[in-house]
Amino acid sequence: MQKPGRALLSVCRSAFRARGPLRWLALLAGTGFSLTLLLLAAALLTLRLQALPASSSAEVTQIYDASGNLLDSFHAGQTRESVPLARISPYLVDATIAIEDRRFYGHGGFDVRGMARAALVNLESGRARQGASTITQQLARNLYLTHERTWKRKLKEAAYTAQLEMNLSKEEILGQYFNQIYYGHGAYGIERAAKMYYGKHASELTLAEASMLAGVPKGPKYYSPYLNEANAYRRQKLVLAAMVETGAITAEQAAAARAEKLELQPLQPAGSGGGAPYFRDYVRQTAVDQLGLDEGLISEGGARIYTTLDPAMQQAAEAAVKEGLPSSSQQQAALVAIEPATGYIRAMVGGRDYRTGPFNRALARRQPGSSFKPILYLAALENGLTAVTPFTSAPTIFSYDSGRKTYAPRNYHDRYAGGDITMREAIASSDNTYAVNTILRIGADKVVSAARQLGLAGDLQPLPSLALGTYPASPLEMASAFGTLAAGGMRAEPTAILRVEDSKGEVLYRAEPRRSQVSDPAHAYVLTSLMESVFETGGTGSRVSAMIRRPVAGKTGTTADDAWLVGYTPELAAAVWTGYDKGRSLTTAESHRAAPIFASFTERALSGRPARPFPVPDGVVSVAVDPASGLRYGPGCSGWRMELFVAGTEPTGTCDGSSASGVEAAADAGAAEPAADSAQTGQERGWLGGLSRWWRNR
Repeated sequence: MQKPGRALLSVCRSAFRARGPLRWLALLAGTGFSLTLLLLAAALLTLRLQALPASSSAEVTQIYDASGNLLDSFHAGQTRESVPLARISPYLVDATIAIEDRRFYGHGGFDVRGMARAALVNLESGRARQGASTITQQLARNLYLTHERTWKRKLKEAAYTAQLEMNLSKEEILGQYFNQIYYGHGAYGIERAAKMYYGKHASELTLAEASMLAGVPKGPKYYSPYLNEANAYRRQKLVLAAMVETGAITAEQAAAARAEKLELQPLQPAGSGGGAPYFRDYVRQTAVDQLGLDEGLISEGGARIYTTLDPAMQQAAEAAVKEGLPSSSQQQAALVAIEPATGYIRAMVGGRDYRTGPFNRALARRQPGSSFKPILYLAALENGLTAVTPFTSAPTIFSYDSGRKTYAPRNYHDRYAGGDITMREAIASSDNTYAVNTILRIGADKVVSAARQLGLAGDLQPLPSLALGTYPASPLEMASAFGTLAAGGMRAEPTAILRVEDSKGEVLYRAEPRRSQVSDPAHAYVLTSLMESVFETGGTGSRVSAMIRRPVAGKTGTTADDAWLVGYTPELAAAVWTGYDKGRSLTTAESHRAAPIFASFTERALSGRPARPFPVPDGVVSVAVDPASGLRYGPGCSGWRMELFVAGTEPTGTCDGSSASGVEAAADAGAAEPAADSAQTGQERGWLGGLSRWWRNR
């Protein structure tokens, strides 16, 4: 069979012997072909003779708190240990080639088949789902290039890839690759990674250990077993399957490796040992996942990241968690604090000890239990219910789905009022039958909508059990949702990063305010007043009311495995979760630890700031009502109390049938002033409650 080059020359000779325009076309084609070959040869010769540039050195990336003080830094270049290829486990070499570049020994630096396959996959999906960088290309990028995404950089990468292939053997390329590649948590090179993950040398890695590590460089934040064990094992399974396909191991060996239980070493912080390690990891994750910045830039590009963290509040959060959990206990805790007006994350604690595991529980979704109920009651207020809407507190079997299904919630310790209670009483005592009555009255879909508006992004099903917080949410999501209530229904997206600069001081990202009014301020204020009752006598948070000397609203939540207190003052919203990661329920004593942590943190974080009342918006009225009926107070009623309403939803009738004018006259004549359509009275209820707590406990 004739070779393509000779066939082309044969065609050109035939055309050249012809007459007219065809002859000239042949001349041009032949000349162009010859020039292309000459230019290609000259380029390759130049690259062959040209020395490779000095490898780029890693620069320290620094993170600053809201005061401009250095919070932490990533010393990427200081955690690299080089070893020759002969001292690297053959399992690791085979695993890496199988998953990263299985035609490594058969190409000259560029895998044309792989590039075509990746282009087809990306074209079909409409986005960049698959890459085709060879091991040599990755090495060129790590050794010589910055992390900017430009065509100029891509051309340089191609040139350096060709030079590496011409100047180094395949074994030398592999050796340099394994000493350069990033394995997460500040570990560069396989020797450092083997010691960090398993406490052994790279030469000692087993098949199970090697296949796990080979999967990490694809995305350390996704496939590190420290950060996401499930993802890491799925990736290991993929690596082992690739090794079977390439013939590096047998199916039996792969099965044995999958079954092997890997023991990880306690992780040491990857930074300089500075504060707020969970927040630091969250900042790094946010910069890459949400802002789209290159992970290499964040790891070793000399970036400067300015954050929202308040150092005094962070210290208060860490101290509250440490003191709130006995040293003998293995119970975990998470705390997130957000400034309601801005959405700035001021403090974050993801666990009791970062060194024993960097898993950030502040981002993990758990069942919020009754701490979800304020979201339910916000939807109820927005759909016509009021603070005095009555429902019966008694064991009840509810039917739903057109009577085809039933649901029978139970109150904590089976405690029921045995009669009608109001929304204020239901929130204070965390009555479950009232909550289910409410969701069935207004419709579960409206509660889902309210939760979405407040920023809860997890799985939420429109079922009666949603009222009791059976669908997971993270402490970050809950703090943000309650922060929206504190801000009068104005939602500010949670923000951790204010600005990112590169090593030259050029701004790569600057935060822009992202705020939206998701609830009417009057509804949010009335709900805040109801939630203040949680900390009053008889409320589920009353046990810590003596610790808080300022107006505060919030809600407790307890399930078999999780305990919460989520609450806020006008200046700060905080969510506290306590529990175990998996497989262990809470004792009664353990279920009461979230509230003291919240109270301790709130007072410490706001120490030195004067107590402020929640500001009263327009559209809120205060009315004297009869506690028994929920109607307006009249002279013939047995008692009264002041209650807040969104204007237009207050009761119009009186408990004794007297006229409104008569009620007002009685109010003017009496010493108690039982009826006053004034938002000022509502404001006094809020701040006077906090002031009275301060006076009693000063």
